[in-house]
Amino acid sequence: MPAETDPTLTVMTDAEAEAQAHRIIADFATSYRDQTPLPQYGTAPPVPQPGTPPMSQRTTETARAVMFCSLATVPPGLIAVAVMVASEHANPTVIGMICAAPAAIAVPILALARLLRGAKEATPDVHHHHYAGHVDQRTVHTKTTGLWARTNNQQ
Repeated sequence: MPAETDPTLTVMTDAEAEAQAHRIIADFATSYRDQTPLPQYGTAPPVPQPGTPPMSQRTTETARAVMFCSLATVPPGLIAVAVMVASEHANPTVIGMICAAPAAIAVPILALARLLRGAKEATPDVHHHHYAGHVDQRTVHTKTTGLWARTNNQQ
């Protein structure tokens, strides 16, 4: 129904309409933050994040150590190659030996360290027990099986 025929409707000027629109927009919230706490776990599977791939702490430390140690071998190798090229005695065999020297030295040392660590873990601890009086020492093997636990002790 047009405003001329309806007495309850009033016609606004453009300035009044713009002021009314700004008032209405100001009254409405333009953002909402949900304050409910997030669950500790959910049904969605974990998603790998960008950057370093998911690894155990030990693997991460080892990978970083290898990366930093390998970067430490670059400057001496480049200096040696630059000196040989500048002196015009650059031999591909010698350059290969210079570049491979850090790895050729490090690999046997790391292998020996791993072998010694494995041997240390494989050796049992030595226990010395000193008793004063009579001692009854026996070994008991226990096996519990079944839905309703049945214990079978054998001596």
